[in-house]
Parts: sequence; C-alpha cells; structure tokens
Amino acid sequence: MDSPSLHVALQQRGPIPLDVHFTCAAGRTVALIGPSGAGKTTILRSIAGLYWPATAHIICNGSVWLDTRDGTARAPHDRRTGLVFQSYALFPHLSARDNVAIALAHLPRAARATAADTYLARVGLSGAGSRRPSSLSGGEQQRVALARALAREPDVLLLDEPFSAIDRPTRRRLHADLAALKSELRAPIILVTHDIEEALALADDVVVIERGSVVHAGTVQGIKSGFVSDRLRALLDLPEPAS
Repeated sequence: MDSPSLHVALQQRGPIPLDVHFTCAAGRTVALIGPSGAGKTTILRSIAGLYWPATAHIICNGSVWLDTRDGTARAPHDRRTGLVFQSYALFPHLSARDNVAIALAHLPRAARATAADTYLARVGLSGAGSRRPSSLSGGEQQRVALARALAREPDVLLLDEPFSAIDRPTRRRLHADLAALKSELRAPIILVTHDIEEALALADDVVVIERGSVVHAGTVQGIKSGFVSDRLRALLDLPEPAS
C-alpha cells in the first residue's frame, strides 16, 4: 500500500469545533461530506494555510506544512496547493488567460501567456484565452478556475464544492473531466461536497464530518455495498438497502 502523501490532524474546541484526522494518498480522492456548517471548508482552508486551528499537524510528501506544537507554519504560497472555490473567484476584469497566468509567477513573464493557454487547453478551453469571465458559462468559468489551480503544479488539489452552482448536465461533464485529470495529476485530491452522489462518483474514500468531528471514514466501495449504520444512512440520506 502506498504511503499517504497528505496527513491532516486538526483539533480545537472553538470558535469552529474540530476533531479531524485523515490521510490521502497520491492519486486518490478523499471526499469530505457533511451538512452545512460541519467544518468542511475550514478543514480545506487549514490545509491551504488560510486558517490555523488551535492544534494542527499537516504533512505533505514528508514535508511539515503546519505543526502547532513547535510553531512550524509554511505560508500559503509555499504550500503548492491548487484551490478551486465554489464561486470560481475569477478576476472579472482579466481574460481567462490572464486569470490562469496569475498562478504562473514562477515562470518568466514572456512564457506565461503560452503556458496559460496550455492549461486552458488541458481543461477543454482551447481558444478561450482572450475571453473574460462574463462571456463564459458557469461551467467554462469553473474550467478556468481548475486550469488556474493546475497551473500551480499542486502537491494537493483542493476542491470546495466546485460543482454545486452548475446545472446537472454540465456537472456530469466536469465530473468526467476531473476523473480524467486525476490519473494524470497523481496528487492527493480533497473534495468538499454535501452531495453523496457526487462523493460516490468522484472519490475513492469518504470522510463524513458532523459538527467538526469525523463520524465515519472509509472507502466509497464500503458505502456502495450498503453495509452502513442507520445513523450514517440517515446523515447521508442514503436509500434503504434492497431487501
């Protein structure tokens, strides 16, 4: 079994209660699922370095990103995370190309536009580089956001309910795109969602969060098998098993 390339342990009593521990291996997707207010986005922000819990230990590929015991804390720009928000977070006054190029500061300025177009092509947006977000559909905007995340060449890809504001047919196409990218990226992917169908379609493992605590951690296959507790079935709104 591969060694986990991302290890996350977070604890605090408040203001946002957390008692979370999970790992994610390179090339696998962990879905964090639970009701609104459960703490899922706070966990993602902690991994990205945008939030510091009271007690935390985050290791990626053997490198300590955050350890509150000895004060180790890497800045967000040193963590090599690709973060895709539910709201896309694109700059409206910039073209799709320039939105992606923002993540390419490690390249010479003259090379950024060509590299940005390469990442846009990677997510199926060839030829869209000059268009501004207002001229793009919701699905296309989300593809630009994904291209920008990939442009960071991330050690971890973080997805914060990225498909919830998109219509179902577009969502299915983006699901297929993400599945195709997953094998190519070979990095841990953490997906925050409140949709169990999405979690079962995209993830390898599921971590169920309720009031900041892990109430279930296991494989997608384990949930699909139907052998889950009545409490978990109710929490995830799973159908009753066939008799």
